Formats: sequence, C-alpha cells, structure tokens
Amino acid sequence: MAAKKSKPPILTLTPEQESEANHKIKRFMEDRFELDLGSFEAAEILELFTREIAPHYYNRAIFDVQTHLKERFESIESDLWALEKN
Repeated sequence: MAAKKSKPPILTLTPEQESEANHKIKRFMEDRFELDLGSFEAAEILELFTREIAPHYYNRAIFDVQTHLKERFESIESDLWALEKN
C-alpha cells in the first residue's frame, strides 16, 4: 500500500513564531496535564494543528473578510448613489 501524501500546510510560521508556539505547547501540556513534552513532541503537535486545524480557522477568516468587504462595498455604493446629481 502506498504511503499517504501529507497535505502541505496552509500557513507557515517564521522560525521565531514556531519556537514560541512550541514553547507554549510544552508549557500548556505541563501546566494542564503534567506532561513533560520534548521539543520533538511539541513540534509534532504543532505540525498536526497546522496541517489539520489551521485550514478551518483560515477559511473562517476568509469568510469573515468577504462578509466585511461586501458590507463595506455596499456602503460605498450607497454613498456614491447619494452623490449622483438629478
């Protein structure tokens, strides 16, 4: 059976952001579950979130921006109609 191709990440982090995220994951797991994760384990969790969960947040953000822009363009259109001369 062929290996399953993994999806490319929908977003990428700078090395500094990735390091900070890994640190936060390690701290959360220690504080919340008393689990002492190594850097490799934290990076694996971050990779999972990036690959499987981030797309949902990304798509929601796109939808929210579309909604905001639609409302804004409708407002601009209304303003332009108000400027029209009879």
